[in-house]
Amino acid sequence: MEPRPRSFYVLATLFALFLLFLYGPTLTIGILSFQGPGGGLTFPMRGTSLYWFRDLFEQQAVGDIWGSFGRSFVLGLMVMITTVVVSVMGGLAFRKRFPGSGVLFYLIITSLVIPSILISLGVGLMFSQAGLPVHWSGSGFGAQLTWTLPFGLLIMFAVFNRFDKSYEEAARDLGATPWQTLRHVVLPIIAPSLIGVALFGFTLSYDEFARTLLTAGSYNTLPLEIFGMTTNVTTPVLYALGTLTTGFSLIMIGFFLCIAWISARRKARAGSDAGKGLV
Repeated sequence: MEPRPRSFYVLATLFALFLLFLYGPTLTIGILSFQGPGGGLTFPMRGTSLYWFRDLFEQQAVGDIWGSFGRSFVLGLMVMITTVVVSVMGGLAFRKRFPGSGVLFYLIITSLVIPSILISLGVGLMFSQAGLPVHWSGSGFGAQLTWTLPFGLLIMFAVFNRFDKSYEEAARDLGATPWQTLRHVVLPIIAPSLIGVALFGFTLSYDEFARTLLTAGSYNTLPLEIFGMTTNVTTPVLYALGTLTTGFSLIMIGFFLCIAWISARRKARAGSDAGKGLV
């Protein structure tokens, strides 16, 4: 076996340092959340226990942890569903050129480069001037869509750019209506991409802080609640909350990956059954 070049070890070391920089803070918070009852916010640890996780489920003197979690979860589902539906519709619409399509595309992408806090301020002012309540389910929902929709649309543009239209033509030749073609041909083929868009929509919404800061009204979402707790909570219960929310995010990612895996298995099985039928 030939010895590896020195560049390999240099690049491997840089990659390891990058991973440590990327995941080190999360691991540190996770470790500190398992301190004993007398634990503080820094090392060294003072014992190990699940005390602060139990404390999360007791009546909190400050904050509304579980209420804010429920709001973030519901808002994430709203944003996810809307992002998937609008992204698919936008992807289908942009398959053909139409007057103003180029300008519309760049207007959509522009929201990604505008500072998030400015969008939050603008959406909040717009709702206030229109006499509408500034609320997480209204203005907060709209502000977060300016963040998730461009990502969803970019994914759908890439998917439909590589989509083989012969599948649709074959379905129409067999007498399928446009709706049947969309439902039974197009959507099953792009299903893995839809799962990716859904994952983007939910996780980006669930973690979003800046675009929700001035649009959530008097009821905080979970990121805003955690930020508020950093100013008045001086115990590892804050770390325990961070560990649980990180675990929840990983569970949601795993859930979507399982759906994608099941979808791929079903597609492969259907293709195998179709091949056997031809034989």
